[in-house]
Amino acid sequence: MPKSDIEIAQAAKMERVSKVAKDKLGISDDHLVPYGHYKAKLSLDFIETLKDKPNGKLVLVTAISPTPAGEGKTTTTVGLGDALNFIGKKAIIALREPSLGPVFGMKGGAAGGGYAQVVPMEDINLHFTGDFAAIALANNLLAAAIDNHIHHGNELNIDVRRIQWKRVVDMNDRSLRDITIALGGPANGYPRQDGFDIVVASEVMAIFCLSTSLKDMKERLGNIVIGYTRDQKAVRARDLKVHGAMTVLLKDALAPNLVQTLENNPAFIHGGPFANIAHGCNSVIATQTALKLADYVVTEAGFGADLGAEKFIDIKCRKTGLRPSAVVIVATVRALKYHGGADLKTINTENLDALEKGISNIERHVNNVTKNYGLPCVVSINHFIHDTDAEHALLRDKLGKLGVPVVLARHWAEGGKGAADVAREVVKLCEQPNKFSFVYEDSDPLWDKMKKIATKIYGAADVTADAKIRGQIKKLQDEGYGHFPVCVAKTQYSFSTDPQLRGAPSGHMLNIREVRLNAGAEFIVMVCGDVMTMPGLPKVPSAEIIDLDDNGKVVGLF
Repeated sequence: MPKSDIEIAQAAKMERVSKVAKDKLGISDDHLVPYGHYKAKLSLDFIETLKDKPNGKLVLVTAISPTPAGEGKTTTTVGLGDALNFIGKKAIIALREPSLGPVFGMKGGAAGGGYAQVVPMEDINLHFTGDFAAIALANNLLAAAIDNHIHHGNELNIDVRRIQWKRVVDMNDRSLRDITIALGGPANGYPRQDGFDIVVASEVMAIFCLSTSLKDMKERLGNIVIGYTRDQKAVRARDLKVHGAMTVLLKDALAPNLVQTLENNPAFIHGGPFANIAHGCNSVIATQTALKLADYVVTEAGFGADLGAEKFIDIKCRKTGLRPSAVVIVATVRALKYHGGADLKTINTENLDALEKGISNIERHVNNVTKNYGLPCVVSINHFIHDTDAEHALLRDKLGKLGVPVVLARHWAEGGKGAADVAREVVKLCEQPNKFSFVYEDSDPLWDKMKKIATKIYGAADVTADAKIRGQIKKLQDEGYGHFPVCVAKTQYSFSTDPQLRGAPSGHMLNIREVRLNAGAEFIVMVCGDVMTMPGLPKVPSAEIIDLDDNGKVVGLF
């Protein structure tokens, strides 16, 4: 019987993180802040000494629209990093940290799978180095300061009806979406409607991942708009004088976390906003540091090349000057058949008709990458034992007409050597000139930015919004936020806002139901469809099978 991910990870022969740092990256113990033997943070002082070093090549891993059949984007990111090292290149992977919400819910962790994992897997998927706890505390300190300020006289004249800052918790809990706080009389403050988001949806998380230094982070935290006064003036975190304390809570967390793959190659795991409700990228500081230390850096953007890669390009790259040299689009034959209408119960059976229909999904993602982002790409097919030669041949024929190579990858079963062909293709692509481009210009009005994303990336006919939302967008434009990029919050399962529409739907309308100003992160969130910033647990959550056995070993964690 095949081993589970956790059994493979627990059997790994890890090296001490100090040895990985020294042997693979030339970093001495003096520059590490160890969290036990196998995890460490890289000191910010050391990172500062790297700024004049040349950058390596940045490789972005993205995917088709996710399905219940599975794609394996993080697994491919890890496998590709190992594969590049396997073929003699110096490579680092840079990933996001997992959120406890999906770990105990239904999506799972974010440490890869099979023989392409980062370890220690249990630590990474659980509390890790405490970064998420620090982000939650900083967020909730600001929330507490808001209500405390109002309780003690409200000198800033904050309108309690226009407070926009929510509390957060790193767990799926639908009952916290809309709540009433401060019940129980005058001693407990002023009652008002409030709510919780999951930690990864917090603007503090977005700021954390886009900051380039402690100074930059403090400035951004101070710029957070928490609400408005009765005469419609913005109230910021710096007005409450807590952005310094928030920075103190985050100062250790901002240093990137160094761990290793199963093949003892270095990996930075740092930050973790979701791509369906935020910008979905690991921290800028981790990516930039990795580029100074390796010839190739493999990173990923959340979910598909529409939702995640667009934000990677239009937010992270736009704000930092980062430029990918190549893109890997991950798919499985199973998932493409599902996009073609096949039932989950039949996806392990050859079905060329369903596969041909489902290929429309990956074709649009390829077109987005090559035409809208102007980047060369390779399609990496995660191999499953039920795949057939005829299915692989159909994929190569269809995608070959787009001029995109299709490479089979077996890293889940074989580790780095199983993705060596993908690695060689990536090295070739990195040497090609590209026509990197954004989807929209900084100077475009906010509405036009949203429309360009909707029509060019999602295949929509147009964008819609009611008069209230249109008024809010116009107000943000008039107040000087028009140059900000747009962060689309929507379902990850479809190009539309209907998660049931598989394949590549076109001509739909993208309706904006909510607008949020993230003045510290410096982007505008446009919430579309029914996507929630506080998810709920499924009927049978993963928490029901996660346990500790009699020997103190974690079981059931994937």
